[in-house]
This record gives sequence, structure tokens and C-alpha cells, in this order.
Amino acid sequence: MRSQGCSAHHRQGSVRHLRLGAVALLALSAALGSHAVSLHQRDNLQNSSDGSSFVWTIQDTYAGKTFFDGFQFFTFGDPTHGTVNYTTADYAFANGLAYVQGDGVVVMKGDDTTQLASGVNRNSVRISSWAQYNTGLFILDLNRAPWGCGVWPAWWTLGGGQWPYTGEIDIIEGVHDNEHNQVTWHTGANCSLTPDFENFTGTVVSTNGQPNLVCDGNANGNAGCGVTEWSQASYGPTFDAAGGGVFAMKWDDEGIAVWSFYRQAVPADIVQGEPSPDQWGPPVAALSPTACDPIANFVNHSIVFDITFCGDWAGNSYATSGCPGTCPDRLMDPANFVNASWSINSLKVYRKVPLSKAVNGAQLRRPASTIVALVLTLFSLVFTAL
Repeated sequence: MRSQGCSAHHRQGSVRHLRLGAVALLALSAALGSHAVSLHQRDNLQNSSDGSSFVWTIQDTYAGKTFFDGFQFFTFGDPTHGTVNYTTADYAFANGLAYVQGDGVVVMKGDDTTQLASGVNRNSVRISSWAQYNTGLFILDLNRAPWGCGVWPAWWTLGGGQWPYTGEIDIIEGVHDNEHNQVTWHTGANCSLTPDFENFTGTVVSTNGQPNLVCDGNANGNAGCGVTEWSQASYGPTFDAAGGGVFAMKWDDEGIAVWSFYRQAVPADIVQGEPSPDQWGPPVAALSPTACDPIANFVNHSIVFDITFCGDWAGNSYATSGCPGTCPDRLMDPANFVNASWSINSLKVYRKVPLSKAVNGAQLRRPASTIVALVLTLFSLVFTAL
């Protein structure tokens, strides 16, 4: 009887240990599954020209009620000679030129309520990020961008040193009620646009029939090297009527490229917060590193939003724009500026992380020590059961 009891006890213990082993196996499977999911989520892996792999990882998010915490208000005279007063933060918030809606949408606008006398500047907003960047992936999700006769808005980045030697990248820019966005680079000497039309879909901006390939801000009347988007929904009333969309600028050692997507065509990886520019197709504009070093020519860039009026571009082009009257006359009536506003859902900045750091760092959901411990527990229980 004692022998039978020990045998039964042994069998019960074996069953118990096997059950524990099964539990450990399930735990191990869950841990490895989580590990695999973590890697799968980062399987928006992309390859550099040197064959190494990397992912884009979120660095900064500007959105909702904290959006303006990341920016300072520019209150100096407009360097582009616009007929504008850039206001302080206090004035802008108190007078409805900058605010966050209840749904978290960020609004910045030019004054559209004040009747002005001839020659008086119209109030508006220009902000610049406290943070400065040297490369990154910048993704702006917006419902609308400013437009209208005499209106000149831009979303751009600006170098922290003496202009133009630390560079300027104009990502969204246009005037009046144009339908095509223009992407432009301004730099010091030794930077040119290479018009390899297989690399981008836009059209190089020309002056007097000659393409503006020299980016030097001290040459050609500061035309810079620009590319006009092909899409009629990339700027102005059509873009706004379609519910806006997403603009993205990728800046790394392989150059600078810009994409735009109207609302119904925003890639799923952007929506999911796992951007994969390699999957987006050709950009609308691209600056190749073969003729312009993207690191040496663009240094310590802040992110800028602004809305100005008339000035060097909108003012000088007004007579041929199809807009009525003159730009100074247009500026007087606030009803002309009801569309001069930004409506922004979010701005996200991603940084490039090499694969080795993404895998070995704290971004994995289960540390390797946990998985090893589970493996040892499993084998211990199985061997004990046997």
C-alpha cells in the first residue's frame, strides 16, 4: 500500500509539474509573442544607402492644449516686408488670433474683424519652436492652411545662425488663392537642386524660362531652389475643401524630401504613428545630397508657422494674380481674410534610430532577462516532472 501510495503521489506530482510546465510554456509563448509583436511593430524597418536598418521613433509631439508651450511668438518686423504686425502671445490669445478648440484643434489666424485705414498693418501670428533640430521626420496633420488674395502663409524650418548660411526649408508656402504648394530651399553657396525627375513629381520653379537650381540665398534675388507641386489640392481652397491632409518632410544624411497627402490618401503608417517614408512613393520635391550637403547646409533648425500679407512675394505678384484692386487696398477690409487661418490637428517630429538600438534598448516590451528566466523555469519543471 505504501508503495502504491508513493507511486500515486509520484504520478500526481508528475501531473502537477507537467501542468506547471505547460503554464510556464504558455507564459514563455506570451513573452516571446510580445517580443515578436514589439519587433513586428518596428518592422516599419527601413534601409539606409549603406545597407543598415533603422526606424523612425517619435521625438516631439505638438498638439492640443500644450501645443503653444513648445513655441515662442515672434514680435519683430517682418523680414519679408509684409504689411503685418506679429503680435505677442498675450495679445494673440486675448484677441482670438491663437487658441485651442475644445476638440484639441489648434488655430492660428490673421485678424479678420478689424477695419483698417489705408497703409495700416494687419495683426497676425508668427511662432517658432523652442526646440532646434538637426535632421528628422516632420509630419504635420492639418485641416486647413491659410489662403486668400494678399495672404502669404508658410510652414517652414529656419537655421539658428546667420541667414542663409544655416539654411531655410519652406515646406508649405503659397500666395493668394494659388492651388499648388511650393517647396523651396534657401542656403549659402555650394548647394544646388539636381532636377532628376525620377526622384520627385513636382516641377522646378523657373525664372525667365531658366530653372532655379541654385539654392544660394544671396543669388538670383533670393529665389532659392524651389519645386511646385503637381497637385491642385496641395494649397488653397481645394486643399481646405477636401478636409486638409498631411505634409511630411524627411531630412537626413540622404537628403531632404517633402510629401503631401490629401485627407483621403494619408498612409496608414502615418495614422498609426509608425511612419515608413520608403512606402510613400516618390516625394513631391527632393534635394539630393549629391549637390547639396543636407547636414552642413542646414543647422539648428526651429519650426516656424506664420501668416503675412502683401510683402516681397504676395505684394510683388499681386498685379498678375487675378486678385481685384491692389494689395494695400485689399488689406483694409477684414472680410477678405476669413480664410487666413491654420487649423492643425498635430505636428509630430520623429528621429532616426538604428535597428541595433531599437532592438537592444528599452523600447522592447519584454526584457531579455524575463524571457531567459521563463525558459529556465520551463526546463526545470519539465525535468523535475520526468
